[in-house]
Amino acid sequence: MNSMLRLAIGSRVGFGPLLSLLLFWCAVPGVQSAGAAEPMKQSTSKRFTYSWQFQSDSELAPRGGTTQGAAIKKAPEPNAAWLGLSKAGLSPFERDRLAILAMAGEYQASFDFIETIGFSQDYSPKAPYQSWGTEYIFVLEDSDTFISLQHVLVMVVQMPDGTTSAPMTMKHWRQDWTFEDTEMNVFVGNNTWAPQAIAPAAAAGTWTQAVYQVDDSPRYEAFGKWSHRTGTSFWQSGETRRPVPRRETSVRRDYDYLLGTNRHTITPTGWTQEEDNLKVKLTGASAGDGEIVLAREAGLNRYDKIVEFDFSPATKYWASTRMFWKAINARWRQVLDSNKRYRLEKYQGQSFLMSVLLEGDRISRSDVAEEEIQQFVDQLFKRFVKVED
Repeated sequence: MNSMLRLAIGSRVGFGPLLSLLLFWCAVPGVQSAGAAEPMKQSTSKRFTYSWQFQSDSELAPRGGTTQGAAIKKAPEPNAAWLGLSKAGLSPFERDRLAILAMAGEYQASFDFIETIGFSQDYSPKAPYQSWGTEYIFVLEDSDTFISLQHVLVMVVQMPDGTTSAPMTMKHWRQDWTFEDTEMNVFVGNNTWAPQAIAPAAAAGTWTQAVYQVDDSPRYEAFGKWSHRTGTSFWQSGETRRPVPRRETSVRRDYDYLLGTNRHTITPTGWTQEEDNLKVKLTGASAGDGEIVLAREAGLNRYDKIVEFDFSPATKYWASTRMFWKAINARWRQVLDSNKRYRLEKYQGQSFLMSVLLEGDRISRSDVAEEEIQQFVDQLFKRFVKVED
């Protein structure tokens, strides 16, 4: 058995498994997330939409995982939340809220990314990326004009002997939605973020979506309007910058950030997230000081409702770690509320992400005092988060 697979399966619920799963899911070749219906074959004869038809290099077959996951049962009926969007008499604001809340639930998720265009004479296509997962999304907070959705992965993989692994739980990303927000937190490059004001007139009727990484650090934020038509509701973002994604950090060093848009669509079977990204290399200190666009990327993430899958490990995981994440979240809100630029730095060769995952195991247990958790969080932010005066 692959040593990383053994490490992930043998770990108990906590942050040790979170680190193992992060590496296992995002970086280990030949392993696919739980929930895959069929293993993918690395074959040059099989072509995909937007593939490079006249390139015969086998490396252009999708990278990602190949291991089968547990059997999945799709929800037999249309999503009740999708049906509710067509109810008569709702205001646009009420339909917006229903659309956002419709993203909560139990899903089989798929993630597909492929470069479609290169912008240099010597451009060479990169391998597409495909992965799958089984994901539980719950409403972390709902206060009318603010909704927070937390994603948690529950991974079950099929072993070489035909048995399935024990469930492995991993905190995934979080999305926070705010109505008529007049302040955004934007990525400007070189691990630095800055506040950006939205004029009240431009903010009218819009929602910002702020996306947070597995360690709860901010990733990107954008704003746009929901559109509701018979049979569909979708939110289209404006253009926004975001750091190089984890799916690329282990294999790419040639660009510095993504510049793209998102579209979230509510469907009868769940929802989708479409991305249209430019891969940009900085030639100056930050975005706007000089940059080169290397390629365009198309992304499509599908979330399909499933039933009879045991997501209880996700709720148990959150019950045992919620005090820790509440403290991390509260501290980030302090940073963002300061309306100042900030950057994430290394400390003794370690990143904010790795420090949370490595050190957080001990202090996130339910029997650890809140005071001790707060001391760890204070030290974490002192080491890694530098707020500019």
